[in-house]
Amino acid sequence: MRLETKKSVFVELGKFLSQFSEDASERKSDVLYNDIFFDDFERLIHLSQSHNGWYTPEQVYFSVKSWADALTEENIDKWISKYDFTTNQKEKTVALILAGNIPLVGFHDFLSVLITGNKALVKTSSNDQHLLPFLAKYIIAVDENFKDKITFAEGKLENFDAVIATGSNNTARYFEYYFKDKPSIIRKNRNSVAVLNGKETHEDLESLGEDIFRYFGLGCRNVSKLFVPKGYSFDAFFQGIFKYQDVIKYEKYANNYDYNKAVFLMSNFKLIDNGFLTLKEDSSYASPISSVFYEYYENPEDLKSRLKVDEDQIQCIVSNDLIENSVAFGQTQNPQLWDYADNVDTITFLLTTK
Repeated sequence: MRLETKKSVFVELGKFLSQFSEDASERKSDVLYNDIFFDDFERLIHLSQSHNGWYTPEQVYFSVKSWADALTEENIDKWISKYDFTTNQKEKTVALILAGNIPLVGFHDFLSVLITGNKALVKTSSNDQHLLPFLAKYIIAVDENFKDKITFAEGKLENFDAVIATGSNNTARYFEYYFKDKPSIIRKNRNSVAVLNGKETHEDLESLGEDIFRYFGLGCRNVSKLFVPKGYSFDAFFQGIFKYQDVIKYEKYANNYDYNKAVFLMSNFKLIDNGFLTLKEDSSYASPISSVFYEYYENPEDLKSRLKVDEDQIQCIVSNDLIENSVAFGQTQNPQLWDYADNVDTITFLLTTK
């Protein structure tokens, strides 16, 4: 398939996804195959929570909109323009072992495999078994040449040339051993952090709440750790995130809040608590759901050095340009197509792997 043909298919998928909104989905007359797919996808969005309790309609709609915004002709052109796709002489079957922590978390790998002219052998997470297969059916409807390019595996993965696997630090060790003879990208646990200096506006801190609470904090791009200057008062921070107070009304989140708070208190940890989020001073990066860790710093340059040393544990850094290449407040869950997980260029890997 020509690159232009593949690109056009994903642009059509973006148009299809752009119709769906939490406020009011709108069927558009110029979108292909709406008669077959529109109503079923709307139903699937609302059924997703029955498949995975964290996949509320609000969170699934957000993910769908994010991909709709990404899959424009302009964005895809910008993404693929720097690569030489003629270097991919041999079609490969790439096994994809996907996570299921947030809706469609593995779609970027799936898209990357297909746009580079390879075949995707997909092992979905038990927590996200329905959304990606549905989108695959839409892609095949737009261009049936993709039918032989996409396979969803239920059992053991066999007959593949390379692998992209995402999991925890523990499963990554298993992946590294099991796939030691295959070209691979193995992703481990990562977390995101925010660096504050006390000069942030109310709007900045309100946007930081989006980075913390979107997807209930389950994603590697969710902020789970704050670095704040010595003597920092958290009053402005709590005022900024107050708009997210309704998160505590969601039972699964509330159960985690109650449990983790109880564990902290029984261990005699000192907490700062606002009734829906606990803050705990801790040097670790990975905080449990409903909690964010924090750490004081005195010298910004020392902090930059620390973050550089720990870069293999960090997915992204949020700040008002206090740290080089940091992400703006409120934008962690809106990555561009060229923002690669773990800063590993998936397209280069797929084009150069023999």
